[in-house]
Amino acid sequence: MAKTAKTKDWDKLSDEEILQIRVRDLRLQIHGSELESQIERLSEELDTKGIRFHPSCYLADEWLCPDRVPIIGIPFCLAHPRLKHIEQKMLYEVEGGNAGSCMKLLRHECGHALNYAYELYKKTRWRELFGSFSARYSGSYYFQPYSRRFVIHLEDNYAQSHPDEDFAETFAVWLTPGSGWEQKYRGWPVMKKLRYVDNLMTRIENQPPINTARERPPWSAARMTSTLAAHYDRKRKALGSEFQGFYDDSLETLFSSRVGSSSRLKASQFLRRYRRDLVDSVCRWTGHRKYDIHQLLNTLITRCDALDLHAKPNETENIISLTALLAAIAGNTFKPLGIHKRR
Repeated sequence: MAKTAKTKDWDKLSDEEILQIRVRDLRLQIHGSELESQIERLSEELDTKGIRFHPSCYLADEWLCPDRVPIIGIPFCLAHPRLKHIEQKMLYEVEGGNAGSCMKLLRHECGHALNYAYELYKKTRWRELFGSFSARYSGSYYFQPYSRRFVIHLEDNYAQSHPDEDFAETFAVWLTPGSGWEQKYRGWPVMKKLRYVDNLMTRIENQPPINTARERPPWSAARMTSTLAAHYDRKRKALGSEFQGFYDDSLETLFSSRVGSSSRLKASQFLRRYRRDLVDSVCRWTGHRKYDIHQLLNTLITRCDALDLHAKPNETENIISLTALLAAIAGNTFKPLGIHKRR
C-alpha cells in the first residue's frame, strides 16, 4: 500500500520506505527548497536584461517546457536533498543536481518559455535563422561536434537537435552573466543568431506576453499517483541505453567482481590501456565516428569503476569480447557519422 510522507519525518524513513510512497504524497513544493534561490537568481538575471516576463515554475517528473506553454517544469527530486540522494542511487546521476547545472537548465527552459509566451517562432527572421519550429522532433539527432553555426551550452551539442532547442540554447548563452558571448563567438556564423536574440529581447522586454501558462500544468508531481519506485522503473525503461546502468549485466559477464578475482588490473584501467586499439578497430569495421565510440567507452569505464570490476587473466579474450560488445552497442545506438539521443 502506498504511504504518505511528511517532510519532517523523512529522516526516520529508509530509502526503501520512501520508494513506496506515491509521488503526490511526498507533498513537495518549491517554496522553502534549494530551488527557490535558483529561481530567484533566474528572475534577477531577467531583470538585469530588462525582460518583464518571468515564467512560472512547477515540479514535474523531468526538465521540460510543455509544447507552446510558457511554464518551466523542474524535476521534483531537486526539491529535497533526500530525493536527490535517491535519484543518484536509482539513475546514477541527478540532472541539475548542483547550482551550476541547475542554472544552465533553467536558462535553457526559460528560452523555451519566452519563445512560447511571445510566439517568437512565428517571426520570419526567427525561421530564417533557426529553421522551422514545426520540424519533427526525433528520438535521436545528428550533430557536427565542431560546427560554428551553433552555440555550446548543454552537452551533446544539444542546440543542433531541433530549431526550438537551437533558440533556447542561444538564449541561454545570451542570458548567462559573464558568458562573454560577443568575444567567445566572434567571427562565428552563430553570431547572427546571438545578435538577433539580443535585438529581439530589447524589442519585447516591456511587452506583456501573448500567451500565459495554464492553471494546472501537465505532468505535475502534485498529481502523480505512482509510487517513487514505479516512477524510476518507468524512467529506466524509457531511457534505454541512455540509462547509465544499462550495460551492467554485459560488463559483469565480461569482467570479474573484486571478490574472488585473481587479477589486480581493474577493468577500467584495462579499457583505458587499450582505448585507442578498441576505438580504431570498432570504427574501422562499423563506420562509426571515433567521437561516439570514445564517449561510449567513457560510459563503460565509469560503470566498471562503480561495479568494482577487474579484467580476467586472458588479455586476448578480453580484447575480442570488448570489441564485439562495443560493435554490438554501437550498431544499436549510433549510425555511421554519428547519431545521438535527444535529452
